[in-house]
Amino acid sequence: MATQHPRRRVTIADVASHAQVSTTAVSKVIRNADGVSAVTRSRIQASIAELGYRPQAAARGMRGRTFTIGVVLPHIRNPFFADILDGLHEHLDGTGYQAIMVQGGVTRKAEKAAVEALLDRQVDGIISVAPLASKNRLEEVAKERPFVVLARHERSAAYDSVYDDDQTGAELVVNHLIELGHRRIAHITHQDNAIARPGDLLHTIRAETYKRVMREHGLDAGIAVATTFYSEQGGYDGARELLGRSPRPTAIFAGADQAAIGALAAVHEAGLRVPEDISIAGYDNTLLAALPNIALTSVDQDGFAMGRMAGRLLLERIGGRTSAARFSVGPKLVARRSTAPPPAGR
Repeated sequence: MATQHPRRRVTIADVASHAQVSTTAVSKVIRNADGVSAVTRSRIQASIAELGYRPQAAARGMRGRTFTIGVVLPHIRNPFFADILDGLHEHLDGTGYQAIMVQGGVTRKAEKAAVEALLDRQVDGIISVAPLASKNRLEEVAKERPFVVLARHERSAAYDSVYDDDQTGAELVVNHLIELGHRRIAHITHQDNAIARPGDLLHTIRAETYKRVMREHGLDAGIAVATTFYSEQGGYDGARELLGRSPRPTAIFAGADQAAIGALAAVHEAGLRVPEDISIAGYDNTLLAALPNIALTSVDQDGFAMGRMAGRLLLERIGGRTSAARFSVGPKLVARRSTAPPPAGR
C-alpha cells in the first residue's frame, strides 16, 4: 500500500513566485499595509486564492498580528449571545479577522483562565460579554490587549464599553404592564459573583428600576422579587416562588428571555394560563420570543447592533485609537400575546 504523505503547506514564497512579486509585497497584502499598487495587490490576492494560502497564526503573531480576536461569553446557552455574535461576524466579514469564542463560565476563576488562554494565543484583541471580573482586572487585561466590554455600565479610560440602556428598557416593560391594568407585578432577577458597583450591573439596574416605577405608581404593596438566575431553571424556580405567594401576582417581568421561558413552564405546570391568568414579559427579544407558540412580550436591545459595534470599536483599538469609547443601545418594547389585562377582580 502506498504511503500517504501530508500535503505540503503553501508558503508565502510560493505565493510570491506564482504572482511574480517579492515576498515583501505579499506580506504587505496579507497585513493590509500600504506600499503595494492596486494592480499588484489584485494579482497577489488572486494567487492567494488560487493556491489556497493560509498564513500561520503563530508566524503572523511574531510579525505583530494574528488577525484573530477573542470573544468571552459567560456560557453558550443564551440565544441572545447568538445575536451578538451574528453582528460581530457581519462587521468582521471582509476584514481578514476571525473570532475565537471561549466560555468564561460562572466563576471569576474560570473567566480569568479563559481570558488568559486567549492572551496566550496572541489574539489581537478581546471582547468580553457580561464579565464577572472587577474593573481593576478588566483594566489589567486592557493594558495587554485592545479590549471591549459588553453589558457593564462602568466608565473606564482603558477599554471601550457597549451596553443597553437598561433603565429605559425596564421602564418600558413595567409601564406596559401597569397600563394594561396590573397592580401586582413581580420580578425575577439574577445573582452572580461579579465584582462591580451594583449600579453598573445590568440585572441590578433592571431590578431597581422595576421597584422605582412600581413605587412611582403607588404600587409598593405589589412589589415582589425572586432572586435566582437568568436561565430557564432560574426562571422556573423564580416563578414557582412567586406563584406561591399570597396574593399571587397577576404579571411577572423576568429580567431575561431565558428566565421568562422557564417562568412560562412553571405557570403551565401550575395549571394556569398565559396571559388569561397571568402575564409574562421578558428582556432581550430573542428569536425564541418571537416563535408563534411562545409569543413573548420582550424588550429588544438589538444584540446584533451591539455585536457589530463591539467589532468596530475593537478593530479601531487594534488600529491605534487610544481614547475610550462608549456606545449605548436604545431599547424598545415588543408587545406580544404573553401580556394582557389581568383577570377581572384580580
